[in-house]
Amino acid sequence: MYGYSSAVRAPLLPLLMLGACVASEPEPAPDPGRGARPIPAATRTDAPERLIGMGDVHGDFDAMMAALRMAEVVDDDGVWNGGETIVVQTGDQLDRGEHEQEILDYLDVLADQAWAAGGQLIVLNGNHETMNVELDLRYVTTGGFADFAEFAPPADEQDSELLEYAEAERGRVAAFRPGGVYARLLAGQNLAVVVGDTVFVHGGVLSEHADVGLESINADVSQWMLGDADEPDWIDGDGPVWVRDYSDETGPDECDDLEESLATLGASRMVVGHTVYGFINSECDEQVWRVDVGMAAHYGGDTAVLEIRGDELTILD
Repeated sequence: MYGYSSAVRAPLLPLLMLGACVASEPEPAPDPGRGARPIPAATRTDAPERLIGMGDVHGDFDAMMAALRMAEVVDDDGVWNGGETIVVQTGDQLDRGEHEQEILDYLDVLADQAWAAGGQLIVLNGNHETMNVELDLRYVTTGGFADFAEFAPPADEQDSELLEYAEAERGRVAAFRPGGVYARLLAGQNLAVVVGDTVFVHGGVLSEHADVGLESINADVSQWMLGDADEPDWIDGDGPVWVRDYSDETGPDECDDLEESLATLGASRMVVGHTVYGFINSECDEQVWRVDVGMAAHYGGDTAVLEIRGDELTILD
């Protein structure tokens, strides 16, 4: 336990509107010059003075809070105190852990607090978010199904798709299938963003993805999650949430492709998650940084985040 208040830790049920949550604590007054937080976040954002990258959390609320505290962007009650800092979480909030709903709800509220303070919390979708919307539930724990049981409609209102699943699984299916309440929340999270000269993505933005454009990829996935479009190719094994070209045994060919992708995107580096390491590390002359340290209880790794200030990168652990 890390001392966050019970009001913050309590599950915060998102409403059908993207980003709308029932918050137990008063939110800071919004900066009138900024307006409401854009959902999804802009695909491209100017560089802040301080930028943080953090990796996969996989249903571990305590590990996530430890990372946010390590980054010094939340106080003891879990309230944003990071000012104009921008934090990017590179996906995989879901699966393998027991506290997924409170993670999603909490991050949604924290993103509003960050925006009101002049900063940003940008949460990306990883392969485990897209898998849940696809209803590929093989990595969901027993507790993960129970956590969303409340979203199962009454028995006489369950459709044929829901009836294909065990009764204990139907709440999660209803919540995460395209158009479901949590699929709509995930639709407010991008696959990839560029902050200053740094690209953030779960798996990797290959040169072929960069040629298409991140704005188009983000929009395609969001529309599918909302239930307004067919499943896009970007979530398959060759898409940005799955590829490991820059995070697993990266060689000259992969580094050449990375350099081409960065040139197309007008960026200097890429920050990726997806492949678990016990520490933050870089390859390709520091053009790619890997931030999935396996901090979740499922992996038992240590907590670490990456801090970027201009051209100075520091590992906080």
